[in-house]
Amino acid sequence: MSSAKIVIAGGFGVGKTTAVGAISEIPPIKTESWMTAAATQIDKLDPGAEKTTTTVAMDFGRVTIDDALVLYLFGTPGQPRFWPMWDDLVRGAVGALVLVDTRNLELSFPAINYFEHDAQVPWLVCVNLFDGVTLHSLDDVREALSLPPHVPLIATDVRFRRNVAQALLAVVDHAYASATPTPDSSTQEAQFA
Repeated sequence: MSSAKIVIAGGFGVGKTTAVGAISEIPPIKTESWMTAAATQIDKLDPGAEKTTTTVAMDFGRVTIDDALVLYLFGTPGQPRFWPMWDDLVRGAVGALVLVDTRNLELSFPAINYFEHDAQVPWLVCVNLFDGVTLHSLDDVREALSLPPHVPLIATDVRFRRNVAQALLAVVDHAYASATPTPDSSTQEAQFA
């Protein structure tokens, strides 16, 4: 059996902890802390957001894909003050799933910048469909994020195990394709339901 490390990254409140929790076959290890009134000026969410905790180190989970592959999942913290940890979390990863929230797209730019310029790991972008709702077409999201053509863009609701499994398999496929270039390396776009 082989194992692989996958990083789930993104801005504050995009669903990283939810994704790890939805798919992990073991009780996920979470470093969640309650958000306090003192942190509201640092960790800003939209009014009405129901988020009450925040990741302060990482999330960890494991999922067995089949008899040949186990994935170890490492969710990054999203707040800027914890970004220096990303280098350590990404070390040894075969790929990364970068979650974005189209309701707060500006929170996605630092994560995309990190994987585009500072990390040496294949990555793809996944629009988290909060409540299963598509707010923008994938073409519009690609343009708004200025994604390079070689970066796959998918969309799914990460609250559901099956959806997260499909997104992780897309990361594995992209990592494999990046390691074994083919003459036709076209852009991938998909929406998982």
